[in-house]
Amino acid sequence: MNKIIVALLVLTFGFVSQAQNDNDIRLAALPYYTFGKGVGLTSPDSIFKLNIRFRMQNRATYIHGEEGESAIEAQIKRLRLKFDGYVGDPSIVYVIQLSFSPGDVGVIEDGDNINVIRDAVVFYRPNAHWNIGFGQTKLPGNRQRINSSGALQLTDRSINNASFNIDRDFGLQVYYLNEKPDVFSYNLKTAISTGEGRNWTELPDNGLAYTARLELYPFGVFTDNGTFFEGDIAREPTPKLMVSGVYHYNDEARRTRGTLGLDLYENRDMQSLLLDAMVKYNGWAFQTAYMKRMADNPITYNPDDASQFRYVVTGQGYDAQLSYLFLNKYEVIGRYSYQEPHTDVALIMPETHQYTVGLTKYIWEHSLKLQAELTKSDFTLNNTIDTSSWYLRFQVEIGI
Repeated sequence: MNKIIVALLVLTFGFVSQAQNDNDIRLAALPYYTFGKGVGLTSPDSIFKLNIRFRMQNRATYIHGEEGESAIEAQIKRLRLKFDGYVGDPSIVYVIQLSFSPGDVGVIEDGDNINVIRDAVVFYRPNAHWNIGFGQTKLPGNRQRINSSGALQLTDRSINNASFNIDRDFGLQVYYLNEKPDVFSYNLKTAISTGEGRNWTELPDNGLAYTARLELYPFGVFTDNGTFFEGDIAREPTPKLMVSGVYHYNDEARRTRGTLGLDLYENRDMQSLLLDAMVKYNGWAFQTAYMKRMADNPITYNPDDASQFRYVVTGQGYDAQLSYLFLNKYEVIGRYSYQEPHTDVALIMPETHQYTVGLTKYIWEHSLKLQAELTKSDFTLNNTIDTSSWYLRFQVEIGI
């Protein structure tokens, strides 16, 4: 499989054609909606372009635990500043995204990096079909993960996206896009990356990560780049469908979730399989996903203290999400998620069922919206310990 993906990348470079001035990029690092693309500055001689965006999510959550304990959490969930544009030639595009909220930056410890940089990547886009990127950005993973967190219908991605998906990484990405509005279309996206995740500066290793994603659009692509945001805001006049699959191999991975998580005590090879589908029509939207991570001998032990261990998050999960957008811009959403740990980690990782209902009011599409949701989670550990919890959340999303 590794050789196949490398061959795809070699073929990609072999067929790249002469650069053109088509700069209508669609990158995972950026949200694309119908209302615009931020605030832009272009030099009089058109040598460079700078586009500025920001995004903020403020939320308050009431949490009720199994023991009857209740708590209120209020926080700035996300605060992002984004820059994109080109320098010298419109076919050479840069994307920079910085994050400042506590959850984005993480715990700051002596000697560790401050995780401010989310994206720092340069794309060469010779024509409408090819994108070649080098730097740090999202890998071509699951559809919900590729979408900006500002383009979600609910306040967070699913529990399976949190456990089994792949995230940002540094490396080389090559996309071939063949998109048409009303006939069969497809995209092929590949990447070779470090496999260590974003802002990694510790000791290097010899293992790399290889990713390939294939997207199929049997009835043509969605209106207004509709695969990049959840819900049928565009109210598709005819049914549109996307199905996709991702294979990801991370050689000698160091972290519990590959590109995310704590450091393992020993490196492990990991494989991920990600399948998803999206349907939109006349205000209705449905999406579903299957995710699986595999690793041999996933539990690692501290060589200095055998009582301490860390494990690769292995297992599988399923998501289903259905919504309807009314003409008054209110949207109702329901989601069900099931997560099943692999038998090797079933004693320490619970089986989970999660149920969510949500209500969203779009004021300015996904860029200014009010969101409310109620989520209940049921946990079973080793078929013996059952617990549950629920939360009620309100969130305001604003950005350009």
